[in-house]
Amino acid sequence: MSTPRPAPMRPSSIRPLDRRDVLRWLGAACVTAASGGVALAAPDVSERLLPTTQDVRADLGKAIARGEPLIVLATLRGCPFCKVARENYLVSELKAGRAVTQIHFLSRDPVRDLRGNATTHGQLVKALNIDAAPTVLFLGRDGAEVAERLVGGSTSDFYGAYLDERIARARAAVAH
Repeated sequence: MSTPRPAPMRPSSIRPLDRRDVLRWLGAACVTAASGGVALAAPDVSERLLPTTQDVRADLGKAIARGEPLIVLATLRGCPFCKVARENYLVSELKAGRAVTQIHFLSRDPVRDLRGNATTHGQLVKALNIDAAPTVLFLGRDGAEVAERLVGGSTSDFYGAYLDERIARARAAVAH
C-alpha cells in the first residue's frame, strides 16, 4: 500500500510577506518571548515620556471633551519597537496636544477600563484583543475604535505616515 502524497502547493496559494506581515510577526515575537517565561526588562526612561493611564474611561472623556480621539499605545517592557514608537512618534503627538496614553502588556498595575471597571493593565490588553506590541489604538466616543489599529513597529519612515493617516482619520471621526 502506498502512502498518500500531500497535495502540491499551488503558486496562487503562496504570497510573499509584506511589510505589515513582518511588523506583526516582530510585535508578536516580543509578546511571545515575554509571556513565555523570559524575565521582563526593567522600565526604561522612555516609558516615563508618555502618561500611563489609570482610568481609560476618564482619559477618553477628557480627550473627547477637547474634540480629540484617545491614542493608546499598548506597550511591552523591553520591546525595542515600542520604544521607537513612543520616542520617535507618540511623544511628539503628545507635545502637539493630542491625547496620548499607554497601557502595559503583562502588567498587574491597576487600571479602570472603558466601562469604569477595575482591572489590570495586562487584563485590559487581553480584553481589547491586543496580541502584538506595540499596538496603537485610536478611540472615539463610547470607546469605539475610530481608525484602524497600528500593529507592530518599525524604524522606517512609513510608520510615521501610517500613524499620521490614522490620527487624521480618528480626529475626523471624533469631530463629527
